[in-house]
Amino acid sequence: MEFDFFNGFKMGLEILWSMLTAEPLLLIGIIVIIGGFLIAALIVNIIREQRLKKSGILEVDNMSGRKFEEYLQALLKAKGYKAQLTPTTGDYGADLILSTNSKKIIVQAKRYKKNVGIKAVQEIASAKSHYKADECWVITNSFFTEQARKLANSNQVKLIDRKQLMNWMLQENKGA
Repeated sequence: MEFDFFNGFKMGLEILWSMLTAEPLLLIGIIVIIGGFLIAALIVNIIREQRLKKSGILEVDNMSGRKFEEYLQALLKAKGYKAQLTPTTGDYGADLILSTNSKKIIVQAKRYKKNVGIKAVQEIASAKSHYKADECWVITNSFFTEQARKLANSNQVKLIDRKQLMNWMLQENKGA
């Protein structure tokens, strides 16, 4: 069985090689297409790396939890919110209290290396009544598990993940 497979594979390669060498334009075309895809992939990767550096998210990834909360306070103030940090202990699940003229928003900040699970959503959802908030958010430098997204959806919890946070950071960096 192995012998048949390898003979068939070898014969297929020989046929492919003879087709490519018989039609030099086909060979050149394939090389150009493959080269184009490789160059495009390289360009996309370079742009992604520049965007990461420009946003400042790599610095956020190295912050402590409290430093991340302070960073979010400054970022959200720059976005037009009144932002107040809660105490480090006894915060009932909210790290920041945001307010506008018309509403009060509580925020749970999660600076994680892994995806954020349902616990963060549960904590902020239960804190909503305590703070008499109109909205509740969880903001992370990471992403959310599928279960966290489902629970957030059913409890009207807004989730801000790494991608959205980076967009906010890039907008602020442009305005600076």
